[in-house]
Amino acid sequence: MMERLRMHAPKIKIQNVVAAFSFNHELDLEKIRKAFAEECFFETLTDKRFTFRVVALRIEDPKMSLLIYRTGKVVCTGAKTVKDAEHSAEYFLDRLRKAGFDSQTKAKAKIQNIVATADLKTSIDLERFLSHIQEEKQFHFIYEPEQFPGAIVKFPVAQGSEATVLLFSSGKLVCAGLTRYKHIQKAVELFTSRLMVEPT
Repeated sequence: MMERLRMHAPKIKIQNVVAAFSFNHELDLEKIRKAFAEECFFETLTDKRFTFRVVALRIEDPKMSLLIYRTGKVVCTGAKTVKDAEHSAEYFLDRLRKAGFDSQTKAKAKIQNIVATADLKTSIDLERFLSHIQEEKQFHFIYEPEQFPGAIVKFPVAQGSEATVLLFSSGKLVCAGLTRYKHIQKAVELFTSRLMVEPT
C-alpha cells in the first residue's frame, strides 16, 4: 500500500525572470548601440515568419539583459529577482536619459514569465507518480523517456495561470509559465503533496 511522502517544503530558487515594456516611439538601434558600445551588440532573432534585428544590452548590476527592438518594445531577460525585472524599465530609461536620449515609456515593466527550480531531495518513480496524478483531471502530462528524461506536467494554479513543470527522477524540478512567486510556491506544494512512496 502506498502512502504520501512527508517532506519539508523544498527551497525554490529563481533562475530567470522575463519582463517586457514599451516606449511611446520607435528606437534608433544604431544610436543606442553606439551609446552603450561596451555593453551592446546586435543580435538577429528569427521565428517562423519574421527575422528581427535587435540590440542586446548586457547589464552586470543588476544582472540582466535587455533585448531592444526598433518598434520600441524591450524585453528584459536573465534577471534573478522579480524586483529587478519589475524595475528594468526605470533602469533603462534612466540610462538613456543620462546618455542624452529623450525617451518615455508607455508603462512599467510587466512580468511575462518566471523560471524557478527546486530539489525535492528524494528520488522519484516518474511512472508511478504520473499514474497517480492521471486520476486528477487538472493534470496533463507528457512522458517519453526515450526522447526526454523528465516528465512535462501542466496544471492550473490560479485563474488564468497555468504552470509547466519539468520533473526528473532525481527529484529536481523546473517550474515555468507563471508570473507570480506565490503561484510557483503553490505549484511546488501541489507536487509535493502528491508524491507517494512505499512504507518502510
